[in-house]
Amino acid sequence: MTSQKLNNLVKAHGLKVEPGSQTEFDGLVRSGRARLIDARNETLSVESRFDLAYNASHAFALAALRWHGYRSENRYLVFQVLEHTLGIGPEVWRILANCHNKRNLAEYEGHLEIDDQLLIDLIKAGVILLEKVSLLGSISA
Repeated sequence: MTSQKLNNLVKAHGLKVEPGSQTEFDGLVRSGRARLIDARNETLSVESRFDLAYNASHAFALAALRWHGYRSENRYLVFQVLEHTLGIGPEVWRILANCHNKRNLAEYEGHLEIDDQLLIDLIKAGVILLEKVSLLGSISA
């Protein structure tokens, strides 16, 4: 995975260079795993499951970015760079981008409209991110 694109985002002030820490990485992955497990709990409301799956996916995407030594204050950008941090193609990050937009509508306008298929797709995306981020291994200092 090329870091040139990530470095270009540093120059454009979208990302900051900041060495990752193993503790932070492990915590993000652990948090994401717990949320992804809970997102599959069909006794919870669809809204809760969506929130859990979205936040799990974000935790995995952020863990990957931090593993590469970058930080972003933009939640959306963490998904946009998945191609460069985990080798994730547009078929996955577009789902995450769509869910990000829906999450923002819910968060800032109180309007959440999701269907069962979107939730299924979001959970599948989270599983893919978990599989990929689990392959990264330890952060070298």
